[in-house]
Amino acid sequence: MPSINRNQNSICNAMELICCLWRKAVCVLFIPGFLLLQSLKSHAQLQYKLIDKKATTQTKNLYNNLQKISKTGILFGHQHATEYGHGWQNKEDHSDVKAVTGSHPAVIGIDFSGLSGQADSMIIKEKARLKKNVEETYNRGGITTVSWHFSNPASAGDFYWKENVSAPAVKLIIPGGSHHEQYKHILSTIASFARSVKGKDGKIVPMIFRPYHELDGAWFWWGRPHCTVEEFTTLWKFTVGYLRDTMKVHNFIYAFSPDNSYRDEATYLERYPGNEWVDMLGVDNYNDFGRYGKYNIDSGITRLKILNDIAIREKKLAAFTETGLESIPHPTWWTDILLSALQKNKLQMAYVLVWRNDITSPTHYYAPYPGHISAENFIKFYADPYVLFENELPPMYIKNKIK
Repeated sequence: MPSINRNQNSICNAMELICCLWRKAVCVLFIPGFLLLQSLKSHAQLQYKLIDKKATTQTKNLYNNLQKISKTGILFGHQHATEYGHGWQNKEDHSDVKAVTGSHPAVIGIDFSGLSGQADSMIIKEKARLKKNVEETYNRGGITTVSWHFSNPASAGDFYWKENVSAPAVKLIIPGGSHHEQYKHILSTIASFARSVKGKDGKIVPMIFRPYHELDGAWFWWGRPHCTVEEFTTLWKFTVGYLRDTMKVHNFIYAFSPDNSYRDEATYLERYPGNEWVDMLGVDNYNDFGRYGKYNIDSGITRLKILNDIAIREKKLAAFTETGLESIPHPTWWTDILLSALQKNKLQMAYVLVWRNDITSPTHYYAPYPGHISAENFIKFYADPYVLFENELPPMYIKNKIK
């Protein structure tokens, strides 16, 4: 080995010292910054994000604002609230809820049932009617959620399963099925409606779309006994993918809402299509909250907590997508039953929606009207700061600094 003189050795030592100092500088100055960047990136990945990467700005803002509000409060919703009610229909700017409290519900439910299964001329009229309703709700600052009582596209009968009448349509409308092209046409009708609904600001109106609800029951043709898990999840994925990617619908928030048959996370998630296909987790639960005079509030609270825990863990919105007590014979049901259950366990629910008020039926209604036995308690429910109605909402479609 060649010898190294003293000067060369000194130079080597100096170079080694410089390299050492450089490595320390990198550790002190750059690595913490890199780790911080990685931490921020990781944190960003944990934020609530829509499954539609091309979602409109208004849809993203609504989703984020719902998530923020759910930490400290909940929005109240009512199905078909402004379309009709107990003994009336087609009244301008009217609802039974507003007649009692002075405000419309924060969330108003509509249905896509009329967008298929009838003559094209009737579908055109239904589109126009729904369009007016959704646009008016948006212009007031309210929120629209959409259910879909989808008439069986492969047989006679409506959305209910009727033995010896209804076809097991799920396997027939998914890719490869005999009615798949028909289903694509139906989805294109929904898509054209979704893209057409615009507020007075010129923006396309966001909607919470909740197809194939109560999927674990037997009463609808898409229910558990009438299709396999694979068939149902294939249907869900195709529906979302076709609307979002093929038909360019970018104003839907997609909600998954089984009925109340589950007792644990595994059962709740049995037919769940996966996080990349769902924005909101919900439940429809009437049975635990007084249906047929039977109350099982502890069970109802447990079920709400199960889905809420999943939603928080998976960074999804949670909602109590349907509930209510028909005729509301319990005079303090709103505060003693519903509000009490919602506030238990510090749930983070975006909204709770009660079902519709029929026009002619003397008993089929789920929100009070003036003079009803529970109206006074409903006003107390309305006044509780935890519950938000339409007139209490911050602007939901812009970026808000909601705490």
